Amino acid sequence: MRALTRIRHYVRAVRQAKRHRSDLFGWLIRRPQILFGTVGYETALLFSNQLDPRLKELAELKTAGLVNCEFCLDIGSALAQSSGLTEQKLVDLPRYRTSDAYTDLEKLVISFAEAMTATPAVGIDDLRAQLLTRLSKAQFAELAATIAWENQRARHNQGLGVRPTGMAEGGACALPERPAK
Repeated sequence: MRALTRIRHYVRAVRQAKRHRSDLFGWLIRRPQILFGTVGYETALLFSNQLDPRLKELAELKTAGLVNCEFCLDIGSALAQSSGLTEQKLVDLPRYRTSDAYTDLEKLVISFAEAMTATPAVGIDDLRAQLLTRLSKAQFAELAATIAWENQRARHNQGLGVRPTGMAEGGACALPERPAK
């Protein structure tokens, strides 16, 4: 059921695209192997349903903000709104540690996304231990795969020059941010 809901959210977000609709596909069609690999991994994550999709959305948005992928922030914000994340959570993402908008688990997930996105990755062991007291191993594996994939996706989109399409226009949108030092 979660997968079908997420598919509907993706379809809705893509339909809201107002400009630059073919940027990503225009690049990927030039290398069908990469296109099919991308679609395969995206599908695998879409059908991995152990973890609450809202936690995935928060982790992806934090990662996209740190990598500064405007396309990822655009689609991620549209998907986050569809999955029920509040505008406050999107706006407070850069200052999640001090925001009352997040639960303790959400803050841990965002911290883990931040740690995995840092170069070099730092503080992973302690966060993993804390998360494993709150999540099953299957949920944690899904979270780590989601964050790793968003890092790949965001850096790939940036390298190709994929531009935002306006999917989140009219709503709150997560913003690029400077990595924590």
